[in-house]
Amino acid sequence: MKELVMATNNAHKLEEVRQILGSAFTVKGLSDIGCMEDIPETADTIEGNALQKARYVHEHYGVDCFADDTGLEVDALNGAPGVYTARFGSMNGYGESHDADANIRCLLDKLEGAATRAARFRTVIALVQGDKEMLFEGIVEGTILRQRVGNEGFGYDPVFAPLEADGMAFAQMSAEAKNAISHRGRATKKLAEYLCNKQ
Repeated sequence: MKELVMATNNAHKLEEVRQILGSAFTVKGLSDIGCMEDIPETADTIEGNALQKARYVHEHYGVDCFADDTGLEVDALNGAPGVYTARFGSMNGYGESHDADANIRCLLDKLEGAATRAARFRTVIALVQGDKEMLFEGIVEGTILRQRVGNEGFGYDPVFAPLEADGMAFAQMSAEAKNAISHRGRATKKLAEYLCNKQ
């Protein structure tokens, strides 16, 4: 069984990735390797943030590592919140950083009266193995709903409806159904294919 370290302590992300990668991989989080510090995320792109996190863990803990960063890109907001997706609410006076409820309230308020609600989630996974770096991207197109629905998932899942789901939000889907079409699912599958073919 192959062992991987993911540069996150987000239990939701870890569980999603573990489900997608399956029994062929053991995925550890940062706490499993004793990394308790806040890893910098100061790049101005999603790709840059993912690489920054993976490089940090590789350099400071001496392990091969992968990290993801995800951005919600809303057409009516000129691609925002993008790289600031997790901090969107706090940057606009809504609650604390990484507060999902504040992020959703901010997004819905900013889209009040918008002619289009088209959006996409984009995840980039950066893998650092030895002296090699690889990027894997997953994108899902969708729309921002006018109100929250469903109780599953996390983050913006209650207001994001992927095009493939016939109007259902991610928060209304089972983990298996979401992982089959999600941005993180698509990026993680590319990572898995690379790792399996590399062996």
